Amino acid sequence: MRHRIVAALLPNRAIDRTTALLLVAAWVLAALLCWVFSPFATLPTPAEVFAALSDLWWRRGLGPEVGTTLKLILHALVLTVAISLALSYATVIAACRPLVEAVCKLRFLGLTGLIFPFTLLTGGGYPLKVALLTFGMATFFTTAMAQVVMDIPQERFDHMRVLGASEARILWEVVVRGTLDRALDITRQNVAIGWSMITMVEGISRAEGGVGALILNQNKHFRLAEVYAILIVILLLGLLMDYGMGALERLLCPYAHLERVRR
Repeated sequence: MRHRIVAALLPNRAIDRTTALLLVAAWVLAALLCWVFSPFATLPTPAEVFAALSDLWWRRGLGPEVGTTLKLILHALVLTVAISLALSYATVIAACRPLVEAVCKLRFLGLTGLIFPFTLLTGGGYPLKVALLTFGMATFFTTAMAQVVMDIPQERFDHMRVLGASEARILWEVVVRGTLDRALDITRQNVAIGWSMITMVEGISRAEGGVGALILNQNKHFRLAEVYAILIVILLLGLLMDYGMGALERLLCPYAHLERVRR
């Protein structure tokens, strides 16, 4: 036990799974204690937040709102992955690189100024939210994934050409299959980006509801217990989706996980 504690406190030391879980539990307990004994009287206590969570779930329809938000996130994620992967793989074609680079630079734009043109294109409502969320995630996804494709060593392309593979086969084996683990990891990161944007996007059009619209309504009336209860739900859903994406990555690309362990 003493050896585990020392390893956890020293830099560049490997720790086992049990020690890692104990460390996580210790930090969670420390955060909870800081919350309980917070000197800020205006902050709701854990008991108030969990009471508000129960009320929101059983009486105010938090469950259906979660379903609405998950539908929006998944819809935008599918579009993001399809668009971003197509653009990223297109970087192997010289004529497409300026277009991909331009899309990457759009990540510096905020969504506020884009609401009007997107409204004209989509007609508003649910399609508008999907378009805004897709735009916000796709620019970051394309930036990361295009760099992955650009960083593929030239030797891999040359090796496939020596074996007599066609350019289409090279694209499939080296670019698509060869970067699958990185694509899944970037998708995992962009799910988190989508969750961080959900309140703003759902606040633009509240007709369909969603946890983003619900939290803004509660915040408007300064119901802090309800606000933090919804934030906890958003955090838990995000962690669950992140874990699911990690499990999918380990299932489809076990070689990448073994490679990281060896490092």
